[in-house]
Amino acid sequence: MTDSGNKRGGRGRGAWRGGRGWVPKPTVPSFSENDIDYGNFSLNETLGLSNVPYKGWYRYFPDEEYSAISPIVLKTRAAVDFFETLKSSLSLKELEDRRYFNLEVRLILQNDHLLSSWTNFEDDLREDPGRTISCLGLALHTVACTLPSSDAYSDLPYLRIRIVHYQPVIPLRDIKAGLFGKLITIRGTVIRVGPTRLLCTRMGFACVVCRQPQALTLKDGAYGTPKSCPADECRSKNFVPLCSSPLTQTKNLQIIKLQESIGDDDAKNGGGRVPRSVEVEFTDDLVDSCSPGDTVTITGIVKINNEEGKKKNGANLFTLFLEGNSIQNAKGSSGRLANNVEFSLKDYYAIQEIHNEVDIFRLLVNSVCPAVYGHELVKAGILLSLVGGAIQQSNSPISKRPLIHVLIVGDPGLGKSHMLHAAAAVAPRGVYVCGNTTSSSGLTVTLCRESGGDFALEAGALVLANHGVCCIDEFDKMTSQHQALLEAMEQERLSVAKGGVVCTLPAHSTIIAAANPKGGHYNKSKSVVENLKMSAPLLSRFDLVFILLDKPNEEMDCLLSEHVLALHTGARSNSENVSLRTTFHEDPNESLNLNVSCVPQMRLINRLKILPGEAVELVPQELLRKYIAYVRKYVPCPKLSPEAGQVLQNFYLELRGSHRDKDSTPVTTRQLESMIRMTEARAKVELREEATEADARDVVELMRSTLHDVFDDGQGRMDFKRSVNGTGLSQASRAKRFIAGLQRRAQLENRNTFSTDEMKELCRLLDLQVPDFLSFIAVLNTQGFLLKKSATSYKLLTV
Repeated sequence: MTDSGNKRGGRGRGAWRGGRGWVPKPTVPSFSENDIDYGNFSLNETLGLSNVPYKGWYRYFPDEEYSAISPIVLKTRAAVDFFETLKSSLSLKELEDRRYFNLEVRLILQNDHLLSSWTNFEDDLREDPGRTISCLGLALHTVACTLPSSDAYSDLPYLRIRIVHYQPVIPLRDIKAGLFGKLITIRGTVIRVGPTRLLCTRMGFACVVCRQPQALTLKDGAYGTPKSCPADECRSKNFVPLCSSPLTQTKNLQIIKLQESIGDDDAKNGGGRVPRSVEVEFTDDLVDSCSPGDTVTITGIVKINNEEGKKKNGANLFTLFLEGNSIQNAKGSSGRLANNVEFSLKDYYAIQEIHNEVDIFRLLVNSVCPAVYGHELVKAGILLSLVGGAIQQSNSPISKRPLIHVLIVGDPGLGKSHMLHAAAAVAPRGVYVCGNTTSSSGLTVTLCRESGGDFALEAGALVLANHGVCCIDEFDKMTSQHQALLEAMEQERLSVAKGGVVCTLPAHSTIIAAANPKGGHYNKSKSVVENLKMSAPLLSRFDLVFILLDKPNEEMDCLLSEHVLALHTGARSNSENVSLRTTFHEDPNESLNLNVSCVPQMRLINRLKILPGEAVELVPQELLRKYIAYVRKYVPCPKLSPEAGQVLQNFYLELRGSHRDKDSTPVTTRQLESMIRMTEARAKVELREEATEADARDVVELMRSTLHDVFDDGQGRMDFKRSVNGTGLSQASRAKRFIAGLQRRAQLENRNTFSTDEMKELCRLLDLQVPDFLSFIAVLNTQGFLLKKSATSYKLLTV
């Protein structure tokens, strides 16, 4: 009994094995691209454009059929007349080399002849930018072909029209579906720069039967194949792409990611939300025109992209992106950031009013953070840091940084975070981060892998704050990130060497940091390094170190409580009735006795304080931000007068003489350079081109105040032998303090013999950090200060 069929074919397995069920595929003839004959080939004939009067028609309108009465031709004629007026300023060689032309929008809007022929030009540029820009490009191409020596350029390349200064600037959060296909201008900070790739815009194909070549334009880079063979007698629909053919055209493509500008007012009004970002595609000459951290203004066309592909659930989901047409980088030719803040006529009048004040420095210092009472010297240091020193010229052979870094250390609850928030708000470009939630890569730069396997750089906080201010709160909580700041604070750059990628990013960022001491309270008997979880090299990079202590003071506590109540109730503080005799900062001159020849008649701290009963109209935050931006833009390089240099030199030499002990903190030229930068910033605050002797005196007093904070031993005396980087007090200083305390007790109690327990209790009262008390007493015995009477008692010999 035989089986008449099976489940797979119905004819039995024998038929399949015999080959009767298999149909061979047609063979494709193999040939090389060198076998293609382009002798009789014409691209114009292929596209049907041999009779078009415009030589570059196929470059700008490859899918449009030419018609003498079409709107495109009429608009192109009007644009040709406009470029004829600019013919004298056009250079054929420059157009050939650059292959783009920057077109000011205002030039077209001011041309009445063009607007009379092209009445709705402004609407067409906004609603249909692709076709409008192509009309302008074709018109420029036509005019360029009529220039002298145009015969030398038989085939001009595609000339790209770059629309510049197109207004208005759209906030990134307003880019939605309603702007699809329109021309817009946005401004933001570059946070990511992708690798350069090749995008095919026109592909050459050859018929597999007759080998007839043809060109196909790939719109927006979407790959496709021809539908039919151009030969008359060939009906083949199989084609082979010709990657090396002259018909194939490619261009460079780069994708960047733009985020809302940190210092933008629109970004500040949206507090509590994630900053909006958008991707931008750059082609040709726009590739590599910016780097992470740059503030750029981009004009482009809003388009969509389907990231999900043809997946069932994502085929109808699209993402908006911008096809870049032009870019304006705020970074000038010298590498320094040109200020991106726009000034109105009202702003200039307000800045002039501030400049007419009697004491500009006093007014601005009290306007930095009015919510925090006191701390005038700290606010003065923050203001100088926001302004910065003299910017180095591009042709200067000496490399110096203009940045002034500030560190604020103190007990909790003294307003450090408020002052950092205020500094980030009034800075033209400010970034605020908290140390306990910041990673090392988030602070510097991140190396991300793209989908194709290439790497892209994503900017961190320091790069985003390039040519601005980076305020870091809870600085003591980010000990693992401190090493990443060493290069950025001194060299103003960040080096990256990860995954085979080695590069350097600019980080001209001023750092204003705030930290809490270990244990929650600052111990004056310890050094700054011992109170903080911070390395000595990092601490040395700060120009100013302020130490804020919460000391009980009845008068100051009364003023502070009234100030806080006035902020909450909206009433006027009654502190005007109380004589303001002190501030949070102690008087540095009472205990710091440095014989500097320049001593001002009225101390800086007294000049900065607002006197009782005095009505002062403080500068609003937005106006203060404009004033600082104005100072940074128009007063970049003040000069140091000889008198000011002499004041700084005298103070520096006095410091060097006070720190000659081998255990003391070394005073180097880094401190002198810091004072020079602050003196230059002090002159810039008052819009002066020269720093005077009075500016140097203010800086000397400010530096003297920070030295008082660092070297105060907690007993009202200065100990220059204590090391900031090592132990709080030197061995000799601890011995002197202990013997002095023992002498006072001997005079009070009229005795000179003490037990070891009594001396140990005295060490505790004097807050002396003695690791080995018995060894400490043994050293004093050897040196002749104490005489051992028994195993547990000693006699004081120096009464």
